[in-house]
Parts: sequence; structure tokens; C-alpha cells
Amino acid sequence: MSDKKLHPETLALHAGYRSDSATNSVAVPLYQTTSYQFDSAEHAANLFALKEFGNIYTRIMNPTTDVLEQRLAALEGGVAALGVSSGQSAATLAILNLCQAGDNFVTSTDLYGGTWNLFANTFKQMGIEARFVDPSDPDAFRKATDDKTRCYFAETLPNPKLNVFPIKEVADIGREIGVPLIVDNTAAPLICRPFDHGAAVVMYSTTKYIAGHGTSIGGVIIDGGNFDWEAQGDRFPTLNTPDPSYHGAVWTEAVKPLGPIAFIIRARVTLLRDLGSAESPFNAWQTIQGLETLPLRMRQHCENADKVVQFLQKHPKVRNVIHPSVQEGEAKRRADAYLSGGFGGLVGFELNDGLEAGKTFIDSLELLYHVANIGDARSLAIHPASTTHSQMTAEEQVSAGVTAGYIRLSIGIEHIDDIIADIEQALAKI
Repeated sequence: MSDKKLHPETLALHAGYRSDSATNSVAVPLYQTTSYQFDSAEHAANLFALKEFGNIYTRIMNPTTDVLEQRLAALEGGVAALGVSSGQSAATLAILNLCQAGDNFVTSTDLYGGTWNLFANTFKQMGIEARFVDPSDPDAFRKATDDKTRCYFAETLPNPKLNVFPIKEVADIGREIGVPLIVDNTAAPLICRPFDHGAAVVMYSTTKYIAGHGTSIGGVIIDGGNFDWEAQGDRFPTLNTPDPSYHGAVWTEAVKPLGPIAFIIRARVTLLRDLGSAESPFNAWQTIQGLETLPLRMRQHCENADKVVQFLQKHPKVRNVIHPSVQEGEAKRRADAYLSGGFGGLVGFELNDGLEAGKTFIDSLELLYHVANIGDARSLAIHPASTTHSQMTAEEQVSAGVTAGYIRLSIGIEHIDDIIADIEQALAKI
């Protein structure tokens, strides 16, 4: 049966794999190997020349990672995927696949702090300019675009603001000009499908919801196969001019017989080969175990988060609750337009009594873990003003959506009564 006819709950268990050809194993095997035996000198030469695809070296590809890639591509509605060592690597390779020194890209200001630093500082040192614009005005992306702009970048559900990005509005602007939109969908797997709204590339930190168990760092880039890189030849020299590292291959031409996969092929055979941020087979295997229950977990994350929001809204020590379900105006319209099946498991709230109240709340939790992560099956909490955003000035914190009394929760799949009981007793200690 074609993957396209299956529902997400089924794809998470079946896409990209039926059984092992050598052993008939139903469970995906862990291929913990660095290298692969070639059938002949000709076979090896064909693999290295990309005349045929197959396993060469695990830095570039691995059978276990391949199953994860196929499964995530099927779930997202893309044509192919590339597993890498972390979400940070996914963002890095996605941008470097299009940008060279002297180029720029336009990005939303609402980003994970690590991504912001990568874009504002590390890429700047490489000669690549990140142009930050406020996503509340989609036309800001158009205004920041010039002939050296190679892509747009955004997060579907950025924290701590949790304002859903206007995917279609910005994707439409980009397609009119010839600029693709790359979307980091880490916080919204299954509940948002960016390709359906015009995104060209989707990426994840699979460390978070996709794995769900908090054991394995990983990332993935997924190619939508829906952007005509060749038609915009001058804008994408990395894909439309000879690649000297591959005997002058022009990627949009070289892979035509295989389908619209120029973007993801170059990312694999040039960038992953040279930069080496490969996902370990063990982490890929661990992520597959978590992926199998992703549809069930996301349903519970969203249901539990909604109930936590309802509790917090009524609590006298809480000044404000931040969650897509309780937003108003344009923010709520976007949440309703782009999130289906739930509003996500991330919840923010502001305490009346500021910094010390935030610290006391965190120190009083007994069930929720105090960690700098999201997306675990377990419930997690952090006080950004004293941790993740502590390096910023007070003004910078506010611009990022962080006040002194702001708490971020990543609501897990425990029983809702136990989650609320722990939050309630911690609030009582303030």
C-alpha cells in the first residue's frame, strides 16, 4: 500500500520499512557499522560517482538512519530526508545548502536562542548575513529581500512567545519572488504540516517530541520536492552551477531522473560528507522507537496542556498564560489556521511576583523536571530569566517574550491530575 494513503498513526509504524531482507526481522535492526562491503570495483565506482545509490560509509548514510529518514519524509509529506546529529546541525546544513559567503537569508526574530546565536554570530563570521524581521508583518520578509537572498527561515511554534508563524503568507511571498521558506517544525510535529502551506523545506530537532524519551540527540532535514530550484537558476548557484567537489556536477540536472531531490542530495553528498555531522545509528534507532508512538503522545501532550492552561488561568498568583489556545486576534487566527489536532504541549505563564517567585516555583516542583529541554514524555519546567535568557539585559528579555516571572512548561503525558497537583503545590510555596 502506498504511504500516501496511510494515516499518521500507521505511517509512524510502517513507513519506509516492512522487514529486514536478510533476516525477516519485523523490528528495524540497528546497523552499528561504519563501513559496507562493495560487490565489485565497478559497484564501488558507481556508488562514489552517484550512478547508483547505496551504502558507502555511515558518515553519509546508514540503513537504520535510512528508515528514520523515509518514515519522517512520509509523515511530513516530503520526498526525501536527511538525518543529522542534532537539530542545530539540521538548521546549519539547511542554510549552508543554499548560502555562501556574501549571501543573505531573511529569518523570523522568534527563534530558539541557539538558532539565533548561530544566525547572528557564527554565520556572520562565515560571511553569511541573517536579516531578522518581525513575523507579525509577513511583508517584512519581502522588504528585506534582495538578489542575494537565498531563503527565508522560521519556527512554526517558537518559544517562549508561542505565536504561530504565518507560514502560507510568507511562503506565498517567497514563491512570488523565487525564495524558498525553510520551517523548523520541532515544537509542532503532526499538528502542523508546513508543506501543506507552501514551505519548501522542513527541519526538526528529533531530540524533542519525535524521539520523546530524552535519550538521543538528533535532527532531520526534509525536502518537500515542491520548489523549482532550476527555474530560479541565478538565485541558487549551489544547486545550479558545477560543484567542483563532485566532478562539476550540477545538482538540479544530475538528479533529474531520480525526482525533485536536488536540495536533499546536495546536503547529503556534499555538506554531510564534508562537515561530518552524521547521526549515530544508535541514536537513529532510538529515535525510531520513540517515533512509533508520536501520534499517541502528541494527542496526550496537547490534551494535558489545554487542561494546565485552564487551571493556570484561574490561579490568583498567575498574571498571564501564554498558549495558542488562549491567544486573541491575528495570533489566534494563525493558531487555528496552522495547528490541527491540538495547540501543542508548550505552556508559558507569568507570575505576579517576578524573579524570586519564579525561582521559588521551580525549586518547589516535585514531579516536573527542571531541565533546559522540551518534548519529553515527562513534564518539564524552566525559569528562562535566571537560566536560558540570563545573559540578556532586562530589555532584551522582554523583547524575546521573557519577563522576570515567566515560567515555561513542556507538558508531558503523565496523568493530568498529578501534573496539576505538582504545579498547584509549587504555586502554594510562593
